[in-house]
Amino acid sequence: MRPILQDHRENKVKQLMYRHLLIATDASELANKAVDQGIVLAKALNAKVTFVFVTESWATKVPGEMAIGFPIDAYEKSCDDNASQVLTKAAAMAKAAGVDCDQRHVRDQFPADGIIEQSKTSGCDLIVMASHGRRGLSRLLLGSQANQVVTHSAVPVLICR
Repeated sequence: MRPILQDHRENKVKQLMYRHLLIATDASELANKAVDQGIVLAKALNAKVTFVFVTESWATKVPGEMAIGFPIDAYEKSCDDNASQVLTKAAAMAKAAGVDCDQRHVRDQFPADGIIEQSKTSGCDLIVMASHGRRGLSRLLLGSQANQVVTHSAVPVLICR
């Protein structure tokens, strides 16, 4: 007969194992490191992965004066094409590693909001993403999507640099 404490520890370990990782990417060099690390972790845990690429709304990216020269249809097509390329590349890397994956393009949201929403929608139990590690004035001016995700996510967040 197994001791109760040992059963409790085994159950606790099973609860701590991640089964579905959300890996956020924007195709930057730093985000690609997070994709690599996320795939390695998913492989080790035999976990599924959902890759997410978030694009902000046209209104937040295109100032009023430029709206005439860059119509919303062209912006959306450009975002869709870019997301497709990035997500297809990430999925190919996961499949080469033997990791089951899905791809999601979240449109018209700030990156942190889209990442958190997609983690809930997909039922993910860990978010993997990159952070530039900005401090001081640059962080204040540019914001930190990683900080927003860490602050507001209901699931653990693994930050890669």
